[in-house]
Amino acid sequence: MDGFGKYPIFRPAASPGLDSSGRGSRAVGFVMESGKILYSAGGNDECYTPAYAVRPLLQYLEPFRGKIIWCPFDLYFSEFVKVLTAAGHRVVYSSILIGEDFYTYEPEAWDIIISNPPFSRKREIFERALSFGKPFALLMTNTWMNDAAPKQLFKEVPLQLLMFEKRIEYAGSAGKITFSSSYYCRDFLPGQIVMGDMVKE
Repeated sequence: MDGFGKYPIFRPAASPGLDSSGRGSRAVGFVMESGKILYSAGGNDECYTPAYAVRPLLQYLEPFRGKIIWCPFDLYFSEFVKVLTAAGHRVVYSSILIGEDFYTYEPEAWDIIISNPPFSRKREIFERALSFGKPFALLMTNTWMNDAAPKQLFKEVPLQLLMFEKRIEYAGSAGKITFSSSYYCRDFLPGQIVMGDMVKE
């Protein structure tokens, strides 16, 4: 739920394929300077995913080695882009900040979605993700399971959950996180419910 209501100013790293706008090549492989992801304008969505919450995905991404990962709510300096790229994965990213709205935009080529979407538009986001018919792992609050929406959306498609014992401390939340989060997945995990290991930094 990484917001862009008050996003930080960043200086693009000097790297081949990266222009002065910070956009650069769509397939990333350059030095990152920030640990923040940006997207939803809603105040409740203005938090940033730490790297330690991305790393548990790596072991489950091995079967997707060589595939293209789309991070649809991220810029080049997001921890999703940084961690996945550092692990040798092919990553493309997009963000409404650069005119690429998840609800209307789709990269020319991609195989799996990985990201932390805005928590304020849960149903619309998962409807869009499910419509592609491809694997995904999207970080979402566990309290969403109390709503009817996930039960309706995943009625025909088996929901997979990568859960954690510890809460994720989102940067920018000022210690106000009162909920736990999981990755809501489709065709990504070896089982329906997997308890993941998350090592906080």
